Amino acid sequence: MTQEAFIVAATRTAGGRRGGRLSGWHPADLAAQVLDALVARTKADPALIDDVIMGCVGQAGEQAANVGRNAVLASTLPESVPGTTVDRQCGSSQQALHFAAQAVMSGSMDVVIAAGVESMTRVPMGMPMTLPAKNGLGFYVSPAMQKRYPGVEFSQFTGAEMIARKYGLSKAQLDEYAFQSHQRAIEAVRAGRFEAEITPVAARNAEAGDLGEQHTVDEGIRFDVSLQGIAGVKLVQQGGVVTAASASQICDGASGVMVVNERGLKALGVKPLARIHHMSVMGHDPVIMLEAPIPATQRALKKAGLSIDEIDLYEVNEAFAPVPLAWLQVTGGQASRLNVNGGAIALGHPLGASGTKLMTTLVHALHQRGGRYGLQTMCEGGGLANVTIVERL
Repeated sequence: MTQEAFIVAATRTAGGRRGGRLSGWHPADLAAQVLDALVARTKADPALIDDVIMGCVGQAGEQAANVGRNAVLASTLPESVPGTTVDRQCGSSQQALHFAAQAVMSGSMDVVIAAGVESMTRVPMGMPMTLPAKNGLGFYVSPAMQKRYPGVEFSQFTGAEMIARKYGLSKAQLDEYAFQSHQRAIEAVRAGRFEAEITPVAARNAEAGDLGEQHTVDEGIRFDVSLQGIAGVKLVQQGGVVTAASASQICDGASGVMVVNERGLKALGVKPLARIHHMSVMGHDPVIMLEAPIPATQRALKKAGLSIDEIDLYEVNEAFAPVPLAWLQVTGGQASRLNVNGGAIALGHPLGASGTKLMTTLVHALHQRGGRYGLQTMCEGGGLANVTIVERL
């Protein structure tokens, strides 16, 4: 008999800029901080945790050799707790959440942590894909894939430009959206809305070492942001509309949620924050690549028996400004419900950690605003998108 899946704790570190306040952390040690925080928040017996499933995109260098298991061994969890690592590109830890929910819904496990980590300082983006290739596109584009999808590449900036052209989005619209992302993040910080979700960790710089203070505020937020300043950033591609200011920031960070079924609730003696109402994943055109959240959301809402108007908050990852703007345009969602505390343009996009990071923000925002349903989706390399709908409890 299928059981329900509940989120009983959700937390994240504040994001760190490349070379910034989290750059001195080994990624396994940073992820371990989140694992320990989840246990502390639930007061759970750590021996009851059946598995740790961790998203990570750059599985090389310090993030190689199953960083999920290494994070367990770097934490206070007993060594009896297993750990594994998954890669669905930017949706890696959202997929980890889906795997965790599926495990507890099946009854094969009762308590599972879904988490994610990415140190984009110590394991630079694209590091696992640096072997030379004759086609100039990288070894990850196979001859058969190239034949089926002529011109396919893994440049997400190209995909962002394609979306902007397809949906008629101007540079001015993208700049305005980026400005809004920072403004919303600034407002959230000043109102203390991130305090409940952030686990403080020691600020630790790769060059300067321990900075002697706690890192509690997302380092990417530009508190002196101006629309004029954003508009002045140079274009990434000549003739295009996307700039670094309207794209997500490179970021170091970790995040996680604890997922349980009814037996897990009883064993832990905790109250749930949210129930997982729907979860799905969808493949789409790998050339435009970043458009998948649109059809994936439409299908998810249909399967869930919900309309977009019934969803109180949406977290649509701001990999690039054209993605959430096109998503709004097609789904008919309300801009006032989208990424209400800012998104990756202001807060950073720590790749493998972003899935459970967004879910952490979504669950806490639903509680703060009294909403019922929240929807999360994100574009992923290869033309993929996960969708998760949760109900606040």
